[in-house]
Amino acid sequence: MTEKQRAAAATEALKKEYPEAVCSLDYTDPLQLLVATRLSAQCTDARVNLVTPELFEKYPDVNAFAHAELADVESVVRPCGFFHTKAADIIEMSRQIIERFDGRVPDNIDDLISLQGVGRKTANLIVGDIYGKPAVVADTHLIRITNLLGLVATKDPKKVEFKLKELLDPAESNDFCHRCVLHGRAVCVARRPACEKCFMYEFCRNSPKKQR
Repeated sequence: MTEKQRAAAATEALKKEYPEAVCSLDYTDPLQLLVATRLSAQCTDARVNLVTPELFEKYPDVNAFAHAELADVESVVRPCGFFHTKAADIIEMSRQIIERFDGRVPDNIDDLISLQGVGRKTANLIVGDIYGKPAVVADTHLIRITNLLGLVATKDPKKVEFKLKELLDPAESNDFCHRCVLHGRAVCVARRPACEKCFMYEFCRNSPKKQR
């Protein structure tokens, strides 16, 4: 089985097992997803979802965030960890969106990663989930699972992103990433993967069957 064939097999298997490929962060507009993703760094999505209702009620749009007091934002996002840096990034990125993009969250990777605190993972999530463009969100679940499957052989997020862009159907790539997150939480759990329950057991390069 070639890498392309394994990628296609994984895509179809994941689609069948997790038909609802959705982001686990709660949001109603592009800025909210951008903010929530920034808060999710080294923090669970579940915890972020507990914090953002108050945050988005207090700061309903980009202008509110841009003019917010740092200490006030910090007090709300404190449970997400690294609250000083995250709060400062959210305020500054909001100012940059107003000053450079007329208050609209950019729709491309290059402009997004030019914003304070926004990396390629976040940029790909926005491009894929908000603007419907092909994207690869190289989070920890995706990196781990695609290494195990034998689709990539690196832990470097950017290298994983570009390798998967070569292997995956562009129309499926964004959903593939969401489904890998779901699979990483439900079955292929770090340090204790349930290989015997995995529907990709037969073609996974690191399944016990392949290692015999």
